[in-house]
Amino acid sequence: MFELENAKTTQGLRRVAIDPVSRVEGHGKVTLLLDEQNKIHQVRLHIVEFRGFEVFIKGRPYWEVPVTVQRLCGICPVSHHLAASKAMDVIVGAKQLTPTAEKLRRLMHYGQIVQSNAVHFYHLASPDLLMGFDSEVAQRNIVGVAMKYPDIAKQGILLRKYGQEVIHYTAGKRIHGTGAIPGGVNKALTVAERDKLKKDLPQLIEWAKGGVELMQRFHEANPAFYNSFGLFESNMMGMVREDGALDLYHGDLRITDAEGKPIFDRFSYDNYTQILREEVKSWSYMKFPYIAELGPEKGWYKVGPLARLQTCDFIPSPLAEAARKTMLAIGNGRPVHSTLSYHWARVIEILHGLEVIQDLLNDPDVLGNDLLVKGERQEEGVGVIEAPRGVLIHHYKVNEDDQVTMCNLIVSTTHNNQAMNTAIRSVATQHLDRRVITEGLLNHIECAIRAYDPCLSCATHAMGKMPLQVELVDAAGECLSLLRRDAAGNFHNSDMYA
Repeated sequence: MFELENAKTTQGLRRVAIDPVSRVEGHGKVTLLLDEQNKIHQVRLHIVEFRGFEVFIKGRPYWEVPVTVQRLCGICPVSHHLAASKAMDVIVGAKQLTPTAEKLRRLMHYGQIVQSNAVHFYHLASPDLLMGFDSEVAQRNIVGVAMKYPDIAKQGILLRKYGQEVIHYTAGKRIHGTGAIPGGVNKALTVAERDKLKKDLPQLIEWAKGGVELMQRFHEANPAFYNSFGLFESNMMGMVREDGALDLYHGDLRITDAEGKPIFDRFSYDNYTQILREEVKSWSYMKFPYIAELGPEKGWYKVGPLARLQTCDFIPSPLAEAARKTMLAIGNGRPVHSTLSYHWARVIEILHGLEVIQDLLNDPDVLGNDLLVKGERQEEGVGVIEAPRGVLIHHYKVNEDDQVTMCNLIVSTTHNNQAMNTAIRSVATQHLDRRVITEGLLNHIECAIRAYDPCLSCATHAMGKMPLQVELVDAAGECLSLLRRDAAGNFHNSDMYA
């Protein structure tokens, strides 16, 4: 149900709302504050849906948690499944999983990286990139991509399908599987399953290389736009293993500043509460994490593909590492901060995920049957994983009756909350300030949000059919421009300047 917010603030500014924002799971909106010259003073992304998992997971037995929490999302359930499982490994005293259990979990996780990044890049981002941000809305969707670029659309579909097959064979189901349990896994991989997964890998890797080359061509064709769209500098956080390499399953956390210099070179994620704080703001249900010693104004950061490809020293797979170096070259020795570079980093991670899967399938350990360990029972556990969208933290306390007494989740999109707000502020200033609103300009704001692939999910909305209305009003209350999108996806524009 559309709701337009249009009111004068105590500062004499006008508040205009985009409500709801399309292609996010649940309800979100963007508000803009304008002065009487229509100059934008403030832009905010509001997440107004409350999920409540941290509350209703209390009282449940700890072994239910890895299956229950993945209902947070239908796009990245594996990430929540594994983060919770890693926390419960600590609870059951499983300090070190068996080689087979860890490698099967890694296989599951990198299948998730491939399928989730593929669905975002090819289905949700590519219509804007291939058709243009201002292109006709009826064509700027996955159907339009399939009609004009059938090979690219097919490759995206098959890359996602492959990632789902990896998840199916390791988790038991493509969505909301049960493969990981406290202390290990409950399903072995058969020779037939391994061989089936190996069969098409060479072709998939070639398609992934094509996706990387596509993003490189976009940047080379229009560097001024791609390098400046939604541009801002910030701290970054990602997970690295002991030698500084990228590791999406396990490692320590590294935080760097906007220049790429380490704030925390590496710290165990068990100690995240000593490093990070969470701020609450009245206009959003989503919290705002920050680095404690820097405070909320200077301590916020971004996570996800663009951040972790720059907080690591190298990617431990040759094709992806070569692609990473090419991407970083556009920074001329400085970190890359442009919002649209998230898409480039994301396709590099698809390539990396396939390379890791190939190595794992060639490892005899994945065919083992030693799947479970346990040790001395603990009362508290933290599990962290690099979800497709960034660092995902699960933290639990369990009492002597095996019931969860405390649950704290910091999901990837929460880490990126301030970054997304800053990105849309930058885009609004660049492209909407003092201008008549058009659907294409409106889409620029959504493109900035979409670059982060927020885990509030793009899956629940029909493409291009979310009802929406934006009204630009001056300080005297006069409507200058109005754009409305009805439930059928049709746009109606009334230009008051004409």
